[in-house]
Amino acid sequence: MRMPSAGTTASVPQPVEPVGELGPDRPPEPDPGRSSAGRSVALAVAGFVVALVLLVGLSLCVGAGEVGASGVLDYLLNRGGARGDSRLDLVVGDLRVPRTLTAVLVGAALGVAGCLLQAVTRNPLAETGLLGVNAGASLGVVAGIALLGLDSGYAYLGCAFVGAVVASGLVLLIAGRKGGGSPMRLVLAGSALGATFGGLTSVIVVNSAETYDKFRFWVLGSLAGVEGYGELGRLAPVLAVGFVVALLVARPLSALALGDDLARSLGHRPPVIRTVVAVGVTLLTAAAVALAGPISFLGLLAGFLARAIAGTRLPARLLLAGLIGASVLTVSDVAARVVSRPYEAPVSVIVALIGAPVLILIVRSRQLATMGMTDPADEGRGAEKKKRRLVPRLPGRAARAPRVRPADTFVLRRGPLSFLVARRATLASLLLAVLLVVAVVLSAYAGQSDMSVSRTFRAVFGYGDHFDVLLVQKFRLGRIVAGLTAGAALGLAGCLTQTLARNRLATPELLGVNDGATAAVLVSVTFSASGSFGAWWAGPIGALVAVIVVTVVSGGLGQRGYRVLVVGLAMSALASAATQVVLSRRSLNSASSLYVWTSGSLNGRGYSVAVPVLIGLAVLVPLALAVARHLGVLRFDDATAASLGSNAGRTRLICLLLAVALAGLAVGIAGPVGFVALASPVIASRLAGPLRVPLVGSMLTGALLVVVADTLGRIAFDGSELPVGIVTTVLGGPFLLWVLLGRSAATRV
Repeated sequence: MRMPSAGTTASVPQPVEPVGELGPDRPPEPDPGRSSAGRSVALAVAGFVVALVLLVGLSLCVGAGEVGASGVLDYLLNRGGARGDSRLDLVVGDLRVPRTLTAVLVGAALGVAGCLLQAVTRNPLAETGLLGVNAGASLGVVAGIALLGLDSGYAYLGCAFVGAVVASGLVLLIAGRKGGGSPMRLVLAGSALGATFGGLTSVIVVNSAETYDKFRFWVLGSLAGVEGYGELGRLAPVLAVGFVVALLVARPLSALALGDDLARSLGHRPPVIRTVVAVGVTLLTAAAVALAGPISFLGLLAGFLARAIAGTRLPARLLLAGLIGASVLTVSDVAARVVSRPYEAPVSVIVALIGAPVLILIVRSRQLATMGMTDPADEGRGAEKKKRRLVPRLPGRAARAPRVRPADTFVLRRGPLSFLVARRATLASLLLAVLLVVAVVLSAYAGQSDMSVSRTFRAVFGYGDHFDVLLVQKFRLGRIVAGLTAGAALGLAGCLTQTLARNRLATPELLGVNDGATAAVLVSVTFSASGSFGAWWAGPIGALVAVIVVTVVSGGLGQRGYRVLVVGLAMSALASAATQVVLSRRSLNSASSLYVWTSGSLNGRGYSVAVPVLIGLAVLVPLALAVARHLGVLRFDDATAASLGSNAGRTRLICLLLAVALAGLAVGIAGPVGFVALASPVIASRLAGPLRVPLVGSMLTGALLVVVADTLGRIAFDGSELPVGIVTTVLGGPFLLWVLLGRSAATRV
């Protein structure tokens, strides 16, 4: 904006200030809206304080020991020398008080950490596992059990803390190497390294039944092992430092929310602020995970709910997030003690059962608009109508503009038919097809048996030794066909989802597709004769049910609205918690085989599941290709799409249903194979060019990735096999870092 120079008169008339009692000395009138908002926040803080006090009292009075409220009160007040009673001292002093205090501090730590992370990343859906803390802690515990032979709560605590700190330190190092640790770089680095650490954890677990037996209970999160103040005393200083960092960083982080340039003008250094925040989040989350296990979803819930109440005021949000986290974890711990007596339920499941409905209620209310999270579909309707009015409709043939053939294309004519073919995309598809043939040949040849190439090819055509023919034709080729179909389905589903969301990080998992399909297949295991695999058709049914539930609960798909994402996250948390509970309640042999499948595996899969899925692909792929032209238009906003004659809502619905069906079919075959749906469209787009929607290329890339990963998993270790999902996860993290953290990453995401 150009300001008038000295000695000149601005053309804008200046307002005349009234004098007298309305003169300039009159103090400004208070804003009634702001004062009422402040009162509502104060009332919310007071309400949560009262609720937390009541929950602490309830936690002290509930437990396995038959000590009621009167006995607890006698012990706390030392009435009649009650503290000298060894029984009261054990139940109240050594068990309930330390456990309750741990629940309060851990819940507050996760709540504050979630709020800080949401503020620094400017993402209201960020959660405390984003910096790789949970994955690092899990890897530390698994490594301690399997490699060091550790078997105690104190050992788990140390391993979890060291693993969490190392993981988040690597995230900070990678994210800060270029770009100063921007929010996008923190998210990408945390997601990539978290996935890699999760894959490494699975590598150790699938090769050690004893390690998995211990890990499957720790990973659910629990406060049942808290006895005395030993563990809490060791980590209390870490929690204290984390809380102090959160208190000190509140003001500069509030300035950072206004933008990096304005924050610099106010004397702050954005890279330093983000690094300090990440350190605080690491200390709080690492200590919490070490004390109670990886309790996910609580940081997301507390930060999200605090934002809904306090708006953009960060100090109030931090206070509320701490109170909410402490209250939710305390009530979850109390419920965990009573819902399945004489046993204890996993506290993370209770947190998901409490938090998911709360999140859904928030996004269903009008409070979402006050959080700056309005649904883009609602915002775009007015613009779309305006755009339609601005585009004139000329009568007759005069309205038709001359057709211009796009660059890098040629026309293929065959009689009355003509096809517009893109040169680069066609060459990319041919290259992928050749690579896929090579991968299939190598996969048929590779394996644990010493079979030469000539014997392999003879067996493919039914010649040679009977054992060779049986091994190649029935087992290897059937498995390869299953991998090809699963990979193609995942690649195409990922391409459709990313195009719809206009985001390279979008996958069908955002709508709870994978978790719903996985849960459905696990349920079908109950009716399976083998007890190891469920029915393949349960995958698409579970995926469809999950999407229907998410759509109905969220009130519609919208465009890219936060409402659908939040409900999808809530449903995924519930389904994931239920899956972990199912695995923890089954026998070790059954749970181990099911865990392998939930990691993504082609072991035991063949023509019986591949052929029905191939039939499904024969129907779904032509439909996806038919809407490919409209998918290209969807890369623009809905107003532009409407002006070009495309019905964005109908196209989005068709593509979403196609993506759900494809992802469900893939889960039904191989389980939830990670990173294929994410990586395939990115690779295909690099090969075909940014102006194309690479449907065919994504299918070929997905099939290639799954076949190659399955081959590597079969030959990596002698005498054992790595599931294909673990291989893709271990390799997918570095791939995500390479693709999305390089130059111009912001323009590619």
